[in-house]
Formats: sequence, structure tokens, C-alpha cells
Amino acid sequence: MLDATLIQQCADPSLASTIVEQFVTAAGSSDPLAVTVKSGGRLILIPKATSADEAMAIVRQYVEQAEVRVGMTQFPAGVSVKEAADLTPDLVDACENLRKGTTMFAKVLRIVAKWYGNPKSDDVFRQIFEDALYAWKTGEFEGVRVFQAQDPGASIELPQQSEARSMDEPPAAVTTPEKRTKVNEDIGQAGIRIDLSRIGGK
Repeated sequence: MLDATLIQQCADPSLASTIVEQFVTAAGSSDPLAVTVKSGGRLILIPKATSADEAMAIVRQYVEQAEVRVGMTQFPAGVSVKEAADLTPDLVDACENLRKGTTMFAKVLRIVAKWYGNPKSDDVFRQIFEDALYAWKTGEFEGVRVFQAQDPGASIELPQQSEARSMDEPPAAVTTPEKRTKVNEDIGQAGIRIDLSRIGGK
């Protein structure tokens, strides 16, 4: 679990703390020095970095020839960087990586929300969040390269973010007395679904 102080001080303020936690849990790493390298869709085995210098050396070695993700948010190291020399050590700083990653993820969320037509319904946020996670991991959403795409802007308001809290669990149904009465009436009016008239017939 992410430290609450780290989230408060470093994460993008447009994201609820629970969403930041879920984002890092689903797409990131607990290790600020974590570096992941993929080429042609295949994971390249690399030595585990034990210092910021080692992590940055690995990033610089591969960034121009492979997909490199780094830090707590597994931020795409090659975004907005023309050459390896432009990379800075803040990629492996926990606070700066969280700031960069959550800011970029918030943009991806807005891109996905815009594609959905900017719905205001709270219960749709779970799908937007899942699609944004997929876009974060693949770098694309509906043919759009999300890391390079223009931010739709802060005018895109996200639905209530609390809906993603239990992504693996369906939302609990609230049954009121009125709803129970309606259900009972519906059951009483339901027609016969199985024809039993021929049982025992000759």
C-alpha cells in the first residue's frame, strides 16, 4: 500500500487517493528503482537495480531500442525524450515518478472518458478505469497513442472515482421495502416459463 503522505504530497490532485493506490497496484511497482524492458512484446531479463545510478544506466541502455518502464508507476521512460542523454534521475525518485505517472494517467483517464462521451453516471467509472489501465499498459486506446496524444483538458470531468474501489466485486444492490414489493408483484405476474401440461400425458 502506498504511503498516504506520499500520495498527498506527490500524486496528481485530480485523482482520488484510492484511485492512485489502485493504479500503482495494478500497473506499477512497489520498488521506485524497478525497470521493465520489453522488445517486440517480449520481456527482457535485466539485473535488478540496487541504486538510482544503476537503474538509470539500464534505462539509458535500452530506451532507444525497446519499451522501457520505470519506477513506482512504471512510467514510459521514452515519452517526450529524443535521446537517452535527455533522461533525468527523477524517473527513479519515488515522489517525482508518482507525480509524472499519475499526471500522465489522469490524462489517459480523460482521453478514455472523452471516448465514452464524458458520461456523468457514477457507475461507468469502473469501465473507464479498466480501459485506462489497459491503455497505460499498452500505450494505445482505440487506435490513439495515449502517451503522445493531446490532453483533452481539465474541462473533462471524470465521474465519481469511488466506483473503482472494488473493481473485482459487483456493486451491492440496495433493496428497499418499495423495491421488495415491486419484485414480489413482478413474480406474481410472471407467466409460466416451463410447460408442465404434458407431464404424465399419453
